[in-house]
This record gives sequence, structure tokens and C-alpha cells, in this order.
Amino acid sequence: MAARADLSGPARVIDGDTLQIGETRIRLHGIDAPEAAQTCRSAAGVTLACGAAATTALRSLIAGQPVTCAPRDTDRYGRTVARCTARGQDSGRGMVAAGMARAYQRYSTDYVADEAAAQAGGRGLWAAQMQNPADYRAARKAAPAATGSCQIKGNISGGGHIYHMPGQENYAATRISTARGERWFCTEAEARAAGWRAARR
Repeated sequence: MAARADLSGPARVIDGDTLQIGETRIRLHGIDAPEAAQTCRSAAGVTLACGAAATTALRSLIAGQPVTCAPRDTDRYGRTVARCTARGQDSGRGMVAAGMARAYQRYSTDYVADEAAAQAGGRGLWAAQMQNPADYRAARKAAPAATGSCQIKGNISGGGHIYHMPGQENYAATRISTARGERWFCTEAEARAAGWRAARR
């Protein structure tokens, strides 16, 4: 199969790992950034819009400069998967090194060392409790009962009535069974008023 020509020009940032040049939607090769609506929690327990932060980080990294992308594949959504550079810098590597995206090891190991350094240094979103974006997507698919802004999981376990926020470590693994009295909450205040306490991580 013939190699596809590079794409080059002004780019519009869609989210933390997706660009658009002209009519072509491009998924950055080898990285996985938080989804646009994904949140995470700071060390102080404050909810952060980490998806929006990743989008802003990619926009700042490109800084309105022309982007050149070398296509490598096409994903299942029809997007071109490509390694892209702006101002002579690999945009995917820049996002992972800054802690604003993860190395997408399911498809590439190119940025594993950059991720390890960012995590060790607590850079970007590594300073917060951030759910792996792939786990976040899986949880949303597996949890059709969660609608609108009611994404808080009220779980009953040996530790009592505990609620898990999107972005916390065990959020994706937590399953809600309404038959056992477990439930979804729209706000932390609602969960606490019902007698649930926050998960520690």
C-alpha cells in the first residue's frame, strides 16, 4: 500500500489528542488524553476539569502554528492516526511529557519513558487523581444508568456506604446494583445527605 502524503496547515484542536486540518480529523499517534467531559480530583479533593485542561494544553502547545502530520493508520472512527509536529516539536510527546496525556500503550510504546518521567515528577494531571481515559470510556459504556450529570456511584461494601467520583482510582471498577440499595448521585452534597461518605481514592 502506498504511503499517504503528510498533512500540513493550520490545525483546529478538538480535544487533548485530536486535531483537524482542513476536512481531515486527526488522532494523535501513541497518546490518550482525558475525554472532553472527564474530571479528576486534586490532592485536596477538589474536582478538576481535566479533559478541558488537556484540550487547552494541546492548544497552547501548538500555539496557532502550522502543524505537519505524518499519517500512520486509520482508527475505527475513520480518523487519521498520525504523528504530528508543530514548531519542530512532536505534539504527542509534548502532551505526555507535560503530564497532560498518557502513553497509549495498547497501540504504541513510543512515549512510555516520557510518561514515566511525567508521573515521577508529578507533572500536569499526574498531580491529581486521574482515571485512565480508556477506563473512563469503558465505564461510561458499561453504565447506561448514569445520565446527565448524575455520575457519582453510591456503593455499599464492607467499608460501608461509600461514593466514588469520576476520576477516582476505583471508579471504573465499581459496579452499581440498585437491587442491593446502591444508587447514583448527581452531587456530593446529595450523596452525603443520604448517608454516603467519600472514597479515599
